[in-house]
Amino acid sequence: MHERIWTAALVVIGDEILSGRTQDKNIAQLATWANAQGIRLAEVRVVPDKQDAIVEAVNTLRARNDYCFTTGGIGPTHDDITVDAIAAALGVPVIVHPQARALLEAYYASKGGLSEARLRMARVPEGAELIVNRMSGAPGIRWGNIFILAGVPHIAAGMLDALTGTLEGGLPVVSRTIGCWVAESEIADLLGDTERAHEGVSIGSYPFFREGRVGANFVVRATDAAVVDRVVAVIADGLETRGFAAVDGGI
Repeated sequence: MHERIWTAALVVIGDEILSGRTQDKNIAQLATWANAQGIRLAEVRVVPDKQDAIVEAVNTLRARNDYCFTTGGIGPTHDDITVDAIAAALGVPVIVHPQARALLEAYYASKGGLSEARLRMARVPEGAELIVNRMSGAPGIRWGNIFILAGVPHIAAGMLDALTGTLEGGLPVVSRTIGCWVAESEIADLLGDTERAHEGVSIGSYPFFREGRVGANFVVRATDAAVVDRVVAVIADGLETRGFAAVDGGI
């Protein structure tokens, strides 16, 4: 009986990411958060601030994953088009959410009031729910299995915190690392044979070159900590048998 694996995808939206002006941090924090919920981040796509690109990415990824997250493009400026694009993807109109408007009115009451630009952050695809944002006035948005988050990492983190424990998922993935001063090509058979012999286990190999030598770290992942420990022991024994010293925790 195979364990149900819940997956998520992320669409990172923004010309500034693709140009290199901004370094994305949301991929790592979403992956970490999702794993704690028992959800695997299965794929990521980075797209420009263009409606057709956002529509295609969201419709493709939401169809083949349990959850689809987006980051970026929900601010007050003209190039913040994520809400419009996702409404187009869903075939629904954009409306001003009354609760979102009330939240923004309260937030900006002492900051110059709710301007037309600020009101843009209350716009949602019709039928959407709000995601609490404790960091600033503008909430995130949920529509079905789509979660529209801010692009600013600390604000996105707050929105993820508000979602903690609310999504259905499986068991979190557990991982351990073992390192060795060895070319991965020399022990490729050991890694492949070990992974095939242990269902539900993945072994990642990450080579490096340091101090004039080649080496690699091997990351063992599974949902059962005991299985992870057992596989790490098999790899360590295999390395030792071949004359290589294993380093628990990696190099």
